[in-house]
Amino acid sequence: MSELRDLDLGARPAQGHPRLASRPSLSYHRGTWLAPRREAAAGTGDEEKAVAIEVRGLSKKYGAFQAVDGVSFEVQAGQLVALLGPSGSGKSTILRTIAGLETADSGSVMLTGEDATALPVQQRGVGFVFQHYALFRHMTVRDNIGFGLKIRKVPKDEIRRRVDELLDLIQLGGYANRYPSQLSGGQRQRVALARALAPRPKVLLLDEPFGALDAKVRDELRTWLRRLHDEVHVTSLFVTHDQREAFEVSDQIVVLADGKVQQIGPPQALYERPANPFVAGFLGAINVLPLRSLKAGSIGRGPETWLDQPPADHAEAYVRPHDLDVFAERDGKPYWPARVERITPLGSVVRLDLRIAPDHPLHIELPRNRSLGVGFAPGDEVYVSPRHLNVYDRAQNSFQPVDVHRAMGLALQEGAGI
Repeated sequence: MSELRDLDLGARPAQGHPRLASRPSLSYHRGTWLAPRREAAAGTGDEEKAVAIEVRGLSKKYGAFQAVDGVSFEVQAGQLVALLGPSGSGKSTILRTIAGLETADSGSVMLTGEDATALPVQQRGVGFVFQHYALFRHMTVRDNIGFGLKIRKVPKDEIRRRVDELLDLIQLGGYANRYPSQLSGGQRQRVALARALAPRPKVLLLDEPFGALDAKVRDELRTWLRRLHDEVHVTSLFVTHDQREAFEVSDQIVVLADGKVQQIGPPQALYERPANPFVAGFLGAINVLPLRSLKAGSIGRGPETWLDQPPADHAEAYVRPHDLDVFAERDGKPYWPARVERITPLGSVVRLDLRIAPDHPLHIELPRNRSLGVGFAPGDEVYVSPRHLNVYDRAQNSFQPVDVHRAMGLALQEGAGI
């Protein structure tokens, strides 16, 4: 029986949509997450890209509950960044503190280079979009959008021009004289966004903007919001607990848990190269396989040969269901032997529940057309080959990415057997 062997470590580049792959990562330096700076183009005099939102050491308690604990990050001008995390992770508290709706116990907030920590809401120059629209029911769509301009005593002609411009932007030109009760949920949220954009804010803050909408409308509005952002280029920070929403819309994601930043970076990079087990598990389905107990099974030398040195006693392999191939026969690829326990069609994909030696569950997702061609059945003996995985060392609290097929190719070029 052949085995997984002679695999070296190699970071896999971000893949997927070219816009995702080209996004720069944020770095961690001296206890603070820092946004990358754009290098000046040779001979053009191009300057570093400005930071529009800068949060430093932000902390907030509610009684004994630590809602936010020393959070720091930056958002470059013109970016759309997501605060992503489970309920209670501090997302909305951070957003409301940036807006001035909450007061932090410690830390600072800079908006477009100005210290806004002590500024009142009306002087911060932010637009805020709430989950439940917060439209004025007695006002028409036109009056709702122009409300912020009216209280700023902007001339009526200018208000009319600005509202017409925004109505066209949100594709609701024929709805100007309707009331919120005459609109769908998606249309109301578009109006709320237009109202927030009307005064031309420095930054736009969105708190679970699609949370009150059904799944189909959310999908449509996500696409619309990204297109809108690409047109207006206003720096935007939005809160969500929906991983897919964050991936589809944002340039960067700030992953939060227990009031702390876990990792910051482009969506695809976070997915493929998580910083810790929480990020790996929160950003999608994951298989966790303890390396030492696998070695004790029927795999021979096995996964420990992927590393430059033997793994620690509690080292684990993290591999996503779609990064696994399954075969009815050995074909020269590295593999784990497994037994099929259950097959579950899930629309466009089919989920296979397997068990590998000695007694570890493993979940695989295959495109439906491919699974039909293979024809597996419960009880079948199969061979599982990982394409990409991360090895986590609990003692070092670090992940090592492994591109299995790349490493296998290098081993074959050197004449090593598989």
